[in-house]
Amino acid sequence: QVQLVESGGGLVQAGDSLRLSCAASGRTFSTYSIGWFRQAPGKEREFVAAISWSGDNYYSDSVKGRFTISRDNAKNTVYLQMDSLKPEDTAGYYCAATSRWWNLNDFNLMDYWGKGTLVTVSS
Repeated sequence: QVQLVESGGGLVQAGDSLRLSCAASGRTFSTYSIGWFRQAPGKEREFVAAISWSGDNYYSDSVKGRFTISRDNAKNTVYLQMDSLKPEDTAGYYCAATSRWWNLNDFNLMDYWGKGTLVTVSS
């Protein structure tokens, strides 16, 4: 069982940066891959970024080059550094965990979810 808690969301202007954190419980955190997903009002949940338990990173085309995912296993935390934010990045951001290392962009296959943190980017 893994419990996830997101933090770091807020209201920023276009071009600003934010760093989201996903803190996990449990002593086996290092064996889990973590994904970030987002959902804007009226839209489907979409993949943002993921990091496998072995440290491989994956990004959606819409955030590649602007967002960076990283993990600190000693702190049981995954970070999502978001730079050059755009109004279209506005959404609730959720982290999710799975013991798999494949298909990390498929939210249907994630096993555990946090409750999310809201990011609002004004133009």
